[in-house]
Amino acid sequence: MKLSLSVLSLGLAFACSLPAAAQTLKKPELDRLVAAQQGKPSPNFRAFLAQAAKADPKLARSVAAYGKKAPLQGDDLTNIARLLGLYNRLHNHDAVIASIDAMVALPTVRIDKVPQHESKAIVEFGQMVEKMSIDFGLQFRNVDNRIFEVKLPGRGSEEFGILTHADVVPAVLEEWVLDDGTRLDPFKMTRVGDMLYGRGTIDDKGSIAAVLYAMKTVRESGLPLARTIRLMIETTEETGGDAMKYYRDRTTLPDYNIVLDSKYPAVVAEKGSGGLRVLFPVQAADGAQTAITAMAGSAAANAVPQTATATLKGGDLAQAASRLESAKAAFIQKYETQGGKFGIDIARANDAIDIKVTGVSAHGSRPEEGVNPLPRLALFLQESGITLADNHYAKAIRYLNGLYALDYLGEKMGVAYKDDFMGPLTMSPNLIREKDGKLEVTANVRMPRGNTPAELTSSINGKIKAWAAANQVAVDIDYQQGDWMARDPKGAWLSTLLNIYGDTTGLEAKPVPTAGSTTAKLMPNAINFGPAMPGKKYTAHNAKEFKEVVDLDADMQMFTEMLVRIGNLKTMQ
Repeated sequence: MKLSLSVLSLGLAFACSLPAAAQTLKKPELDRLVAAQQGKPSPNFRAFLAQAAKADPKLARSVAAYGKKAPLQGDDLTNIARLLGLYNRLHNHDAVIASIDAMVALPTVRIDKVPQHESKAIVEFGQMVEKMSIDFGLQFRNVDNRIFEVKLPGRGSEEFGILTHADVVPAVLEEWVLDDGTRLDPFKMTRVGDMLYGRGTIDDKGSIAAVLYAMKTVRESGLPLARTIRLMIETTEETGGDAMKYYRDRTTLPDYNIVLDSKYPAVVAEKGSGGLRVLFPVQAADGAQTAITAMAGSAAANAVPQTATATLKGGDLAQAASRLESAKAAFIQKYETQGGKFGIDIARANDAIDIKVTGVSAHGSRPEEGVNPLPRLALFLQESGITLADNHYAKAIRYLNGLYALDYLGEKMGVAYKDDFMGPLTMSPNLIREKDGKLEVTANVRMPRGNTPAELTSSINGKIKAWAAANQVAVDIDYQQGDWMARDPKGAWLSTLLNIYGDTTGLEAKPVPTAGSTTAKLMPNAINFGPAMPGKKYTAHNAKEFKEVVDLDADMQMFTEMLVRIGNLKTMQ
């Protein structure tokens, strides 16, 4: 269901939450219960409830109602669900972290020429989830290694879906270095203080481990559910969602779905994700001239890189190196005031110059959270005063400087616009690589409401073709643009999610948009619920991706309450 202009504008000020219930637990009381459990955790849920009722007498009624093993309602349901979430967080904390460790160790990156459903890591991931499901008393189904499905049956025929994904974006090993010099393996979870580093810790393996233990905890509690919970673990979310499309063609989807792949409080609108590929024919360079012979940026188009590199060969390298070194300090000083700090390293070998620009990585949907080194490298090569052979790399440099420079809002290209709820169009050039006789420069585009994919594609293609004609550069354009999505911010299920978030965290709870694009677009009535916390940088797709332990605890607590309360709503709307 798409939002009208009036509905979305109302959503800006909309805070959709259940009526306050005086007898339900809130954050201060939850914090006191956590403190009471430190050092002497309850051995089981019943003992935990008894201790909670002793510490807070107003819980006695809810605890007594649970003891009758009958369906719960109202404040009793909320309190028991909330206490179960707290119990899960305290009881299974270490087990969830150990599961994340095991999941991160499987490099579920999509590999060229190997179908994802035949990937060794994906197959092993499915086997891991199957074992956990069986051990937890849950139902498991492997849908041809595309979707791993886990169910917790309810009393009725209705289901609600939960969607996550097991695949991850690639990692550049050289970028996984902490500020103190500690080197990390992106496919080995490393705990440093309260940070869990590793590819997938926040996107999306942390959510998978947390929700599986939430399902286990709900099953063991004996709390009846009116609806069946169906967890669907996708395997191609980072590369187009082919697995979900395969599954959707063969399986009836739940009418309502919650996606654990974005941010809190609850996401009701997403920008459309696009890949803008501009291809330059590879040209041989005259060895008598200094030429760019290699460049690299991000390993994935939907990630702002941490570093960008270029190699120069041929011609008078001594003169080129001298000019680069002379220009470096002034260039950094000039451009650090336009978007953040970055560094430049220049290394001279006998037959080459290697240049590395180090910025700040970010998710491709949030370029404002990073400092993109690729356009800075292009500007540096242009402004340093060196003369470069006019090969395909030199043409790509002129393209980057002519239509992007340090702008990621489409202003320099002349296509900028924004929506009051979803925010601005963003265009972040992240990836540059030679492939199949072409040099590819790919920008990650995030399109808000206010345009259609066809209209934006036509406009951007026109701007690039005009630039190419004016500069006498031959290019091919391959631009695939997805559409934006918005849901109607109403309904008991959304109200419940916001109530869970607000009471658990003590923070403002209202529907929000995201620049990210998830497989919620492929699902009916899908809303994202976590796992990123507002006010914090989202480290998915970043170098040194991490999940904060405190946020993982909140996920465990809120996911558990969500399963119980959404699973027992009289009506979703």
